[in-house]
Amino acid sequence: MNRAAARLARLTQWAGPYATLVQMVLAGLVILSLSRLGLAAWQWERVSATGILGEMLVQGVRADLILLGYLLALPLVLAPFLAQRYSARAWKLFTVTWASLGLLFIIFMELSTPQFIMQYDFRPNRLFIEYLSYPKEVAATLWNGFRLAVILGVSGTVLLSVLVFRLLKSASAGTGMWSPKLVLLTWPLLVLLVGFQIRSTTEHRPANPATFALTGDAMVNSLIINSPWSVIDAIASMRKEANSSEIYGKFPREKVFPAVTSAPWLRDYQFTQEELPTLHAQQAAIQRDKPLNLVIVLEESLGATFVQSLGGLPVTPELEKLKNEGWWFEQLYATGTRSVRGIEAVVAGYAPTPARSVVKLSLAQQNFYTLALGLGKQGYHTEFVYGGEAHFDNMRSFFTGNGFQNVVDRSEMQPKFVGSWGASDEDLFDKSLERLKQLHAQKKPFFSLIFSSSNHEPFEFPDGKIELHDPAKQTVNNAVKYADYALGKFIAEAKKQDYWKDTVFLIVADHDNRVYGNSLMPIKKFHIPGLILGADVAPKRITTLASQIDLGPTLLSMIGISSTHPMIGRDFVKDSTTPGRAIMQFDNYFTWLEGDTATILRPSQEPLIGRYDFAKGELQLTDTRPTQAQVDQAMAHVIAPSLLYREQRYRLTK
Repeated sequence: MNRAAARLARLTQWAGPYATLVQMVLAGLVILSLSRLGLAAWQWERVSATGILGEMLVQGVRADLILLGYLLALPLVLAPFLAQRYSARAWKLFTVTWASLGLLFIIFMELSTPQFIMQYDFRPNRLFIEYLSYPKEVAATLWNGFRLAVILGVSGTVLLSVLVFRLLKSASAGTGMWSPKLVLLTWPLLVLLVGFQIRSTTEHRPANPATFALTGDAMVNSLIINSPWSVIDAIASMRKEANSSEIYGKFPREKVFPAVTSAPWLRDYQFTQEELPTLHAQQAAIQRDKPLNLVIVLEESLGATFVQSLGGLPVTPELEKLKNEGWWFEQLYATGTRSVRGIEAVVAGYAPTPARSVVKLSLAQQNFYTLALGLGKQGYHTEFVYGGEAHFDNMRSFFTGNGFQNVVDRSEMQPKFVGSWGASDEDLFDKSLERLKQLHAQKKPFFSLIFSSSNHEPFEFPDGKIELHDPAKQTVNNAVKYADYALGKFIAEAKKQDYWKDTVFLIVADHDNRVYGNSLMPIKKFHIPGLILGADVAPKRITTLASQIDLGPTLLSMIGISSTHPMIGRDFVKDSTTPGRAIMQFDNYFTWLEGDTATILRPSQEPLIGRYDFAKGELQLTDTRPTQAQVDQAMAHVIAPSLLYREQRYRLTK
């Protein structure tokens, strides 16, 4: 022990008062890398199938440095005050204790990992924290079911932690202290260095666990990061999930799902599984000899604000031309104001809640229903294509954990123009056309989700592509016009391809651009365009009120897929005349729009009711109170998704 401590001290003596912290980093990297190698060897069949062992180990070190950066933060804050010669003894005791506790945490979490993976096929995450609320039950379960693992884990943690503490304590004996001037001069540089270590990228978004979701195997993705960071991230996510639908008041659970499944378009379905209350079998309204391919183009911030025929500006001429070639939704409404809200609605058919989108929430990172998950079980190849960094908004993690077999982002493109948010829409669509051609050549049905980004602040796009709508180039109107131009080019080229006759395309916005105005609920800013075309889709105007959550069931019918799923939206192929509804979440306000009547739920306040003038885009609140039936309908539809998420019931049968 003394010889090892002496070597460690000599190795880090250049770090002066920070020697123990450097030793913590080195020891942490060794422990975490050895653990990752051991886990990879244990799960070799699945790791080797991904073909990313080398990348997994390299990116794993990057993730480990982020965790160790967090552990360096507190000592670094205190260094100007304690890392002085007059307080050398206190500083050494503090750094040794802190480093030992940090490494104890790392050792404990890594030793706990194999058993957790055996149970949940993932590194310790939110469930690990939630179970701490039930110490008696958990302790009994562990002792009765995993006694040997508990004994070995605790013993190993204690033994290794004692050895680490003794090693660090011995190594700190000869730690040299710097002069006050040198400590203060180097401190800002160290702050910047550790800050970059934590951020781990020069891009405008820091790295997060989704950055390391490199494969379609969620368990392998979890091996790339480390268990301590996985748990820390889960704690941070749970703190942000405090707002749930219960902020609108109490509502009897027994009334929730009967109210939801009593919708006119759901009445004929059978809901037979109490455990999965919205799961039902949908028979495709169009029967086909073979199912069609599906391509969803999710357009960033392309609201009705920019579509002249929907009451907006004349900056989408290509979309205006295309609307006459397929199903055009005239009264389609987004569920929220963020991209992730649009993703959960369009791709998963999931209704909004006041909590964060499920794209970011921990319990939805695996086995949460999406069209990709369902179509994958029908033999489809499923893919997500994005011009930016796929880990943004946790998309990569959510998609790879829920059915998307491949993710293509900026790193796999050779764009001609790159803006703050990644490759231009033309570059995105060029890559998408390349991918669609390759998928078609595989002679199996495919589902591709393409997500644009050019229409996003700071509104950067290539010169000379469009006639500017506004004098200044970088405006939202010009960016939309460019996005529309790129979309038109994409569809024109896709029409020339062999797969066009076998593919249904959906063009839809994730949401409108920035929501503003003095209305309590700016319904007008939730109005978005939606167009389904391709294959044998005949022109049609859908004038019925519709929500983004209706698109999934409609698309399944159009491509000829009969399946079982938990989506509560309507199939417009089966019925496009029954009056509809729209569901919207704006901050903590939830709106149920049925006809021209808007029932608005507010946290800790009485619900409101208003009349919405579609022509003027104005909501007029009334002095009357909504009826109990109106409140119950709204409450049921905002409580249901919260329950389905928290209880992990928005899934297929196991």
